[in-house]
Amino acid sequence: MTILYVDGDACPVREEVYRVATRLSLRVFVVANGSRPIRPPENKLVTMITVSDGADVADDWIAERIAPGDVCVTSDIPLAGRCLAAGGRALSPKGHLWTADNIGQALAGRAIAQHLREIGASTGGPSALTKVDRSNFLAALDTLIHQKARVAPRIPPGAGWPG
Repeated sequence: MTILYVDGDACPVREEVYRVATRLSLRVFVVANGSRPIRPPENKLVTMITVSDGADVADDWIAERIAPGDVCVTSDIPLAGRCLAAGGRALSPKGHLWTADNIGQALAGRAIAQHLREIGASTGGPSALTKVDRSNFLAALDTLIHQKARVAPRIPPGAGWPG
């Protein structure tokens, strides 16, 4: 059975995940460090996990537990890479599916943007989530869940990203 993991502190599609989980009777773990309190839903399928403060603590919790067939909802590209390496699948809140074919380029682009910010250049920020983005997310999540029989191949550790 697919388990949904949500990188929870800044996830704008938690409610959509809860609705899909309820409709399909899937377990959900929403993992956050508590820096932004999240009101837990009254849903027995959803478990709120509060981890300690610290860089990547929530990411570590998810990456250590995700398994083939599971899905992680995250905007965090390194976490998406770690989930793929563990045999899981990763989906952005805008419905972008992270795969072995696109994660390396995304990580490289992220590293370049980080370097530019460190030297004072403006790289802009993420655009606001639109209704179309939410629709794309729901369609992609539904597709991923129903493709469980075709689990993506595991990416070997060290194949282009830290971890």
